[in-house]
Amino acid sequence: MSGSFMGDGFGARRGGAGDGWPSGMWDAMEQLRGQFDRKVGTRMARGDVRAAVLALLAEMPMHGYQIIHEIEERSNGTWKPSPGSVYPTLQLLADEGLINAEESNGRKTYSLTDEGRGVADAAAGQAAPWEAQSTRDSGRATALPKAGIDLAQAAAQVGRSGSPEQVKQAVAILDEARRKLYSILAQD
Repeated sequence: MSGSFMGDGFGARRGGAGDGWPSGMWDAMEQLRGQFDRKVGTRMARGDVRAAVLALLAEMPMHGYQIIHEIEERSNGTWKPSPGSVYPTLQLLADEGLINAEESNGRKTYSLTDEGRGVADAAAGQAAPWEAQSTRDSGRATALPKAGIDLAQAAAQVGRSGSPEQVKQAVAILDEARRKLYSILAQD
């Protein structure tokens, strides 16, 4: 965008890559992105990884990446544990004598020991970690933060390359969208 838009009390952003942006829009988009970035994520507690590994190995022996894939698939993509959480958990379970590791074709395949099967069977009545309420809720909620981030990116693009009139239209659309979102909460 050439020049800065000074209408309606918006001033140019103070320095940096956003020069020429209306400062109010820039600040609002950064705030929106920050809020969604904090709320989006699939981080689960260490005990959840442990319980998930035991539940999966109770069904059949698996290797580490297979465990990661199964958790992601069963949680409908809302939880994908990192190798940095799964492999230490596997090592801990092996140290506790709950699982065995057998190497075959360059991969370690993990299976439950008798003691591990007892622990897994004792937890069989509980919901699997990928079925836990917080995981289901985060699956439902991930669409909204993603839509918000997409909206922030579109607004940023208009701010970077739009004319002053286009920026003004974008601000009006965002104001209307904000009002409509609040009206959703006001419904019975």
